[in-house]
Amino acid sequence: MAGSDESAQDGIGLAVISPAQARAARALLGWSQAEVASKIGFSEETIHDFEAGYGNMPSGQVEALKSALTTAGILFSNGSEPGVSLSRRGRDEGTRADDLTTENDR
Repeated sequence: MAGSDESAQDGIGLAVISPAQARAARALLGWSQAEVASKIGFSEETIHDFEAGYGNMPSGQVEALKSALTTAGILFSNGSEPGVSLSRRGRDEGTRADDLTTENDR
């Protein structure tokens, strides 16, 4: 279940992240809940509720969160000991869609 710390799998077997992994990843990046929410276009309340384990965030939203964290350099491990680490490749997230122009959209 995506909204629970007890599993890193959703009902159809796709790897997702747990609330604990999201909190740890955000801490490694030094991002606040507001910062991560703004990066993916969610409300801060959505991030707070997911990290607190309230309800079930739709799997598409969990994947968007995971994608943003991965793009910033987070590596997720699942299996018997789920966890997170920061990639050595750095935290460059590239150009945000809102900042694209005809000159830098290449």
